[in-house]
Amino acid sequence: MKLADRIGRIQPFYVMECAKRADEIAQSAVCDPARGGRPMIYLNIGEPDFGASPAVRDEAARYTAAGRIPYTHANGLRALRQRIAGWYRDTQQLTVDPDRIVVTAGASAALQLACLALFQAGDEVVMPDPSYPCNRHFVAAVDATPVLVPSTAAERFQLSLDRLREHWTDRSRGVLLASPSNPTGTSIAPDELARIHGFVRERGGITIVDEIYQPLGYDDRYARSALALGDDVVSINSFSKYFGMTGWRLGWLVLPPALVGPVEKLAQNLYICPSTIAQQAALACFEPESLAEYERRRDELRQRRDLVVPALEAMGLPVPVVPDGAFYAWADASGTGLGSWDLCMDLMSHAQVALTPGRDFGPAFGERFLRLSFASSMDDLREALARIQVRLDQLKARDR
Repeated sequence: MKLADRIGRIQPFYVMECAKRADEIAQSAVCDPARGGRPMIYLNIGEPDFGASPAVRDEAARYTAAGRIPYTHANGLRALRQRIAGWYRDTQQLTVDPDRIVVTAGASAALQLACLALFQAGDEVVMPDPSYPCNRHFVAAVDATPVLVPSTAAERFQLSLDRLREHWTDRSRGVLLASPSNPTGTSIAPDELARIHGFVRERGGITIVDEIYQPLGYDDRYARSALALGDDVVSINSFSKYFGMTGWRLGWLVLPPALVGPVEKLAQNLYICPSTIAQQAALACFEPESLAEYERRRDELRQRRDLVVPALEAMGLPVPVVPDGAFYAWADASGTGLGSWDLCMDLMSHAQVALTPGRDFGPAFGERFLRLSFASSMDDLREALARIQVRLDQLKARDR
């Protein structure tokens, strides 16, 4: 069968490939308690263990019990867009017109819509390396070219203006950033982001910022949304991370006014509307009891970070930049003598701990770094760290 050329430009999503391998091992004898095995601990997927808040689940049950579940407007429920705008007012002191908000089928759909509306063959979109792999694949899927710029720990593994200047060409159409980032959990310094945005604006480009982890920040220096820079920024957000609604597949865009109509037309044709049940349930995310629960969870994630990062450092897996948000530690595995892919495969087989090798996140650090998600419980994290330490000690003894 002849496939479209763009398929060859999109690599496998190695996070999910590793997850399949972890599941295979989890079904084998090494994880069978009846044979003396122990369960796999999954620290590879970016999914909070908390789930949706009780108020969200209750609202979904109440709504579905009523029977009829109709389509909504392609841009989402008006009431939900108003709640999102109110959330920006209360948490960011920003006035965001609800008409600039488009509710989507997850942040992935939001990124797809933005790329479809803005980029085409011949365009280049600049982003840092490392970065979330699907972001560059969304760009490639619309026949534009993602330009990955290696970043350093000194740059917080984020794009800097100096690096952007070096890679900006006549074909550059904009930048696609994430703050905080997956896989590093690091944010762009506000002054640097403002300089990048000013540079891109002067050249007629577009600044897109993935902010799905922005509410899960642990450092007030990075707490400001990119929307504060002006109405010409495209912000991507999601109900999956801070709000714990991963499988509900609900996100949103905040768009420049001129972009709302084109994105709406695309949404109408591509998926009609986001899930009505998920949208209705998400209204309860903004109730006081839900918001209090999300803040409690954010504090717990901070405690998990403060457990994981020093433990990794102590066992020879240093984290060059302490994550200021999200729930990832980007750890340097080079001191183990193994590439990150081989080390992650070994830890799955011998320690029954699933981590994510850096291969997904860009070529600059792919074989050197790995990502650990600390979105699991404290008990799981402590057990996983102990297992990793034992296995690393075994590998050191073997190599002596």
